[in-house]
Amino acid sequence: MLRRLPPLNALKAFEAAARSESFTRAAEELCVTQGAVSHQVKALEETLGVKLFNRERQRLMMTEAGREYLAVVRDALDRIAVGTERLVQRQTSGVLTVSTSPDFAAKWLVHRLGRFAEAHPGIDLRVSATIQQVDFAREDVDLAVRHGDGDWAGLDAVRLCSEQLFPVCSPKLVSGRNRIAKASDLLKFPLLRLEDWKTWARWFDAASVSAAAVPGPVLNRASMLIDAAVDGQGIALARTALAAWDLINGRLVKPIDVSLRLSNTYWIVCPKVTSSVPKIATFRDWLLAEAADDARRLKALSS
Repeated sequence: MLRRLPPLNALKAFEAAARSESFTRAAEELCVTQGAVSHQVKALEETLGVKLFNRERQRLMMTEAGREYLAVVRDALDRIAVGTERLVQRQTSGVLTVSTSPDFAAKWLVHRLGRFAEAHPGIDLRVSATIQQVDFAREDVDLAVRHGDGDWAGLDAVRLCSEQLFPVCSPKLVSGRNRIAKASDLLKFPLLRLEDWKTWARWFDAASVSAAAVPGPVLNRASMLIDAAVDGQGIALARTALAAWDLINGRLVKPIDVSLRLSNTYWIVCPKVTSSVPKIATFRDWLLAEAADDARRLKALSS
């Protein structure tokens, strides 16, 4: 059924004038002119076909019809205000579900969640680690961190960081007589790798070293590779984002400063229509601040 509703501004003017018994004070409250309030009330009376106020001795006196209508209008405006406040609170707090890869969750995100919870206690963060790209249209997920080129149709994508690929290992592995002075020295150690030798071959080419495949554990997850390196089991090639926490905290070192530039990196993505939702924007800003802090600290380590 089509609702017969007068203009909202007219209802607000009527309610303010009735409460203050003055067009002037109502105008001050609504930040408009006294004439605008008078015009809105007059238009409302004409729309309703009912006189809402009598003007007596420079005072506003509500009619009986005005008093009855005020109760209805005040209740409706109060309900709208309460409903609006609840909606805004849900947008700024409550559950926020984030989808990431298992590697990013394990090596970048999980170490920092305590800081986010302390800074934003009103947001109930839920992290879903999966190798599948989230379908925002079908799944109850607010935001995702994806690895790729940032080209996802219909999604708002913000780059988290730039990345390089470089060797990392435990500092105890290269201490004393095991010191590494040049790229070819890495061939003396077990070289950890993801499934095949191709990435190591690219790195040795960049370092101008001729190297055939050497023995070393083969793992199928980057996070496992980095953990094995932390444990001193060998030298791994790691991306900047996934190695940052362990490098900053001294569990890993870069035994030699030769890196491969990577075109793909991590992106913060969500549907464009929800990109400005306060709790989503809050988490995105926090992710970017953490990544920027990592970049500063990594730069300080290499200087």
